[in-house]
Amino acid sequence: MRLLSVALMLALLTGPASAQMMNLMPEVKTMTPEEKEQDAIRQKAYRDSLKQIPDNKGSVDPWGNVRSDAPKAAAPAKQSRTKTGSAAQ
Repeated sequence: MRLLSVALMLALLTGPASAQMMNLMPEVKTMTPEEKEQDAIRQKAYRDSLKQIPDNKGSVDPWGNVRSDAPKAAAPAKQSRTKTGSAAQ
């Protein structure tokens, strides 16, 4: 009786898994020449529209107009030091 119940449980658990495995390879849809032409036209229009977007070279600081002082310039580069601690020349 115990063996029968184990077999029944395994059958019930593997049923849904096998149903999911059946649709792993869906049918490959081939495109007609008209669909290929329409797709090429859409792709070209998309690429052309991307080229028309201007480059944004404005301020990167969204809080810049909130601050009272101007943004600080980059700090000057430090001199590199050798292992002994003296400045490299």
